Amino acid sequence: MPLLGWARGYSREDLSGDVVAGVITAILLVPQAMAFSLLAGLPPQAGLYASILPPIIYAVLGTSRTLAVGPVSVASIMVAQALAQAPTTTGHLTSALILALLGGALLIIFGLLRLGLLANFLSHPVLSGFTTAVAVVIILAQLPSLLGMHLPISWSVTQLPQLLTGLHWPTVILAAFAVALLWLSASPLARMLHALGMSARSARAASRTAPLVVVLASTLAVVALRLDGAHGVAVIGDLPTDLPTFGLSVPTWEVVAALLPSAALIAIVGYVESVSIAKTLASRRRQSIDPNQELIALGAANVGAAVSGGMPVAGGFSRTMVNHDAGARTQAAAIITALLVAAVVWLFAPLLAHVPKVALAAIIIVAVSRLIDVRTALAAWRYDRVDGAVLAATALGVLLLGIENGLVVGIVLSLLSYLWRASRPHFAELGRVPGSEHFRNVLRYTHLQTWPHILLLRVDEHLSFANTAYLEQVLMQRVAHKPQLEHLVLVCSGINGVDFSALEMLLRLAASLREAGITLHLAEVKGPVMDRLRDTVLMQELPPGRVFLSAHEAVETLAPRSAGECSVQVTPAA
Repeated sequence: MPLLGWARGYSREDLSGDVVAGVITAILLVPQAMAFSLLAGLPPQAGLYASILPPIIYAVLGTSRTLAVGPVSVASIMVAQALAQAPTTTGHLTSALILALLGGALLIIFGLLRLGLLANFLSHPVLSGFTTAVAVVIILAQLPSLLGMHLPISWSVTQLPQLLTGLHWPTVILAAFAVALLWLSASPLARMLHALGMSARSARAASRTAPLVVVLASTLAVVALRLDGAHGVAVIGDLPTDLPTFGLSVPTWEVVAALLPSAALIAIVGYVESVSIAKTLASRRRQSIDPNQELIALGAANVGAAVSGGMPVAGGFSRTMVNHDAGARTQAAAIITALLVAAVVWLFAPLLAHVPKVALAAIIIVAVSRLIDVRTALAAWRYDRVDGAVLAATALGVLLLGIENGLVVGIVLSLLSYLWRASRPHFAELGRVPGSEHFRNVLRYTHLQTWPHILLLRVDEHLSFANTAYLEQVLMQRVAHKPQLEHLVLVCSGINGVDFSALEMLLRLAASLREAGITLHLAEVKGPVMDRLRDTVLMQELPPGRVFLSAHEAVETLAPRSAGECSVQVTPAA
């Protein structure tokens, strides 16, 4: 119960920060919850209900002090695509509840099995390419609501002039007002408030209440000018005035089988996004989070969403940043936010009926546009072509094959790129810096000492089945170019592990070299690796080869001072 950790030392200063943060986050959450619910193809109350019980559950079980849990844009569009493929025997809302239930149950199981390392399977290029492409998909999906027009399922740029004739101008005017206000509220408003004497943190927090201002202003315009009646501006309609009730019908096995893959992907993506945000903010305050406990907390929050009529939830980036910047000290801020959302549902639901959908579409588009990360794509391509290609392939996969298939493409390519790199480890032939005990790569340093009858090779990779064939091939090629070679010293300072396939390869290598009159030696073997090798056949078959403490000890033993030394002069590598 992580709640007990921060509750024991809770102070008046904590309460002050949490109240302010809870109020400001609730102001942002109410319009976002309705917007993301509509994005998922669900009634607005599904997002509001998901903002009441799940944050309270996470506050009890979560290890992040400031993570704001609720509906998020990426999960919402994934829910929308999952619902499009859901069995027709269940309604969209019921299917969304089942998605939350299945995803939550999977996360809890993963947490009990201590599989917090799941967050490592989505590399940064995959996550960046995925979120960028999803942001584009979301923006395209919201264009009809933003422009008040109907777009056919398939349309091209050449049809755009014809399609623009169907613009609904009252909706377009509201959209322009909403988008402009939301964009200006980001940095310009914060700078202006700071110039007027407000602290930088308070100015940032206040500027992020713009979504509520947009909703209130556009709603007043709709009511005052009767835009929903005479002018046809779409509004969200009547909302239930009751708080969520608890209960969930048991799904059939057919429904579970159909929704389980989507539920798993939604849950994993939500978990990775949440943990990434939580780690970033925890490090700023010298705090830490427990990835395994986060699995349980987010899983329980999703189960809570399912039984209270809400959609799948995760930690939202924008809300969490608002919560953090507004001064949240503990998860009490999330509890305050949830109670305020419940009060809005109970007391002000009739007023929300006149909220125009275009205002919610504008909130979505401005929020997700910040997820389009071109800078990271360019940086990845400049730094590593493989990572850049994985990022681009993930983005294209999402755009061309769909969100789930695109994500799978990115994960598979990321793992394949890892295996490819692991299968071709870096080798370095070493020489000694004259007058010292230091050894360096002969291709990077000049005037290094080498010996014609000794070859020192360093391997900078875990030895596994993926690279044993390549390792054996390179070693034998290097040996073939040394006609006077008597000793091959494998410097193991870069080796963190040796699997059984690599062990068998080392045995074959030692035997082959021995037949050629060459002795295999090991040097600088790490403790955990030596613990595994000590009782193996390799240690019995290695003699007359030895295991040296260091490369220097190997040279001092195998190259007596009476033996000739030769120096090499090589231009350092670029």
